[in-house]
Amino acid sequence: MTTRPVDAVLAREFGLNAEEYARVLAIMGRTPTLTELGIFSVMWSEHCSYKSSRVWLRELPTRAPWVIHGPGENAGVVDIGDGLAAVFKMESHNHPSFIEPYQGAATGVGGILRDVFTMGARPIANLNALRFGDPGDPRTRRIVDGVVRGIGGYGNCVGVPTVGGEVNFHAAYNGNPLVNAMTVGIAPRDRIFLSAAAGVGNPVVYVGSKTGRDGIHGATMASAAFGEDSAEKRPTVQVGDPFTEKLLIEACLELMATDAIIAIQDMGAAGLTSSSVEMAGKGGVGITLDLDAVPQRERDMTAYEMMLSESQERMLMVLRPDREHVARAVFEKWELDFAVIGRLTNSGRIVVRHQGRIEADIPLAPLADQAPLYHRPTMPPPPPAPCGEVADTVGLEAALVRLLGCPDLCSRAWIWDQYDATVGGQTVKRPGAADAAVVRVEGHARALALTTDCTPRYCAADARAGGAQAVAEAWRNLTAVGARPLAVTDNLNFGNPERPEIMGQFADAIAGMAEACRALDFPVVSGNVSLYNETEGRSVLPTPAIGGLGVLDDAARAVGIALRPGLDLVLLGATAGHLGQSLWLREVAGQEAGPPPPVDLVAERRVGDFVRARILAGTVAACHDVSDGGLLVAVAEMALAGEVGARLLPGPDGLAPHAFWFGEDQGRYVLAVADSAALLAAAAAEGVPARRLGSAGGLDLTLPDGATISLPVLRRRHEQFLPDWLEG
Repeated sequence: MTTRPVDAVLAREFGLNAEEYARVLAIMGRTPTLTELGIFSVMWSEHCSYKSSRVWLRELPTRAPWVIHGPGENAGVVDIGDGLAAVFKMESHNHPSFIEPYQGAATGVGGILRDVFTMGARPIANLNALRFGDPGDPRTRRIVDGVVRGIGGYGNCVGVPTVGGEVNFHAAYNGNPLVNAMTVGIAPRDRIFLSAAAGVGNPVVYVGSKTGRDGIHGATMASAAFGEDSAEKRPTVQVGDPFTEKLLIEACLELMATDAIIAIQDMGAAGLTSSSVEMAGKGGVGITLDLDAVPQRERDMTAYEMMLSESQERMLMVLRPDREHVARAVFEKWELDFAVIGRLTNSGRIVVRHQGRIEADIPLAPLADQAPLYHRPTMPPPPPAPCGEVADTVGLEAALVRLLGCPDLCSRAWIWDQYDATVGGQTVKRPGAADAAVVRVEGHARALALTTDCTPRYCAADARAGGAQAVAEAWRNLTAVGARPLAVTDNLNFGNPERPEIMGQFADAIAGMAEACRALDFPVVSGNVSLYNETEGRSVLPTPAIGGLGVLDDAARAVGIALRPGLDLVLLGATAGHLGQSLWLREVAGQEAGPPPPVDLVAERRVGDFVRARILAGTVAACHDVSDGGLLVAVAEMALAGEVGARLLPGPDGLAPHAFWFGEDQGRYVLAVADSAALLAAAAAEGVPARRLGSAGGLDLTLPDGATISLPVLRRRHEQFLPDWLEG
């Protein structure tokens, strides 16, 4: 703990600029104590206050008849039928995962789990969205290994399956990987727990693990760019214990089955500070805390350290006073700490006492109402120049082999094999089997479909088109398994918002997302903004990651991507051969150029609704959306998944073969069906572009130019990169 005087210099080190510190002085009418300064600094940090992004987030559509709770609670809640609700959210742990990859990723999983079960939901699935640097950078291998082990180590031990995710590599993430974690839970529709405190005199109760010095000022660290001293920030990274988290889940859900809890909040970013301030502030009450009662695992902790610690596996509750004994018995049974550390008051203030002294006495309303809100200048990025025609110099076969073995398209089996995807016994479609994970709701026929999606290179070229495409691809992946898309959670990862070009990217991405969400009836119900993702002035690619959730009334209707012998392959959706920003252009032609493919949201909706109807009618044996790598990569992935080859027909006249087979036009699906004639006729009747591609069978992939590739050869190429790179 610092012994320096509280002044503008210290405030700046805590992340408050001169204007913000002056506002603190005006609110307090005096110089704040160290603890008070710490409280203001974390509550007004970018991570907690969204001071640069709130003005733009308001543009996102958040309502629909099936939305129960949208943004503003710990997680979003949607009605999935049968009296049940899905509770879900995605959050980042980017900065901690660069400094300490294993614990950064592990505690990211733990934190998002708590956001979900604090609302009364039992977690049933985890997903992630990961962006790593260039595999040639010496740091990347260590970060990938640590992050993957951290995600698996925490999720596997806590007993929640990790069922899906995505991974990209790009040099822009060399100094700042992105680790976005998503959790989905199930709760009774009429038993959702909220965080607003109520009832003057009611006890404020601390439960879970003891408080230590790990993670202090983690929220502030997550609100600043990295410099040369990033390794020195290791003490701001939390340390997780998944076994304690499992006990905490069970204890909280057991208590939630009673009528003891009035409000509940996990101690996430900013720990005891944010949980107490947010609960009391939302409830319009005051709160007093006695830190002498806080369970501590280290000696001589100060008030400042306890209020800002981000030790994991902790919750704060407001209980009915006549049920305190019931709650204590539950937590003692599960061998977790339980301590009454405060009371609600009618003062409208947070008062913190420690060792007989008042360490903080702050009015609550200004912490929220007078939090900074910036309308930062935006600079629209220049439109990308067209890439022009690029000749094919390698042919279809060589390009396919190169693409399937590249870091962005190679098999992720090395990663997902470290995750337990089936614990709980309800996973219907596990990683690699389908475009979205499918998890059955225990005891019911219905299931949830889940996905995470974003194409950062599209966003870097055109943030508005990239934002729309991320939403559309999530919607498409849910549709491709037969699910009805319901809602979105997002994780908006961008660079320094004080740079107009970064805020221009952010504003454009939000506009594209909002347009797509409205067109597809796909509202945003929760999310997270992670800014300052840059090191020594170099920003990550703009990465608005989308977590999508959909529902299937009957899990048995879900389809995967695996081919079966004797089926016909049909392409649905229009193809123009768009190669701008494609992986073919980057990996084969050596260019990152041109605009991303346009997103026609009207066509997206028409084609997707048609595909879903055919799946639910039982006429589709396999379905795969066409995305990274284009059409030939999609067919090859279907063949590898089913261990069945295919013979492909030539593409249309007037379109170069490499543009047809590797272009990344949006809104397209490959369907495997028994009766292609019937599908083509139905598509024509509904105005959906459709084309027969070929048929499935054998153990070779026969390309339209006559080249033949055996599936074992293709599989070796597809599966070798990650094991060779990580274990070599």
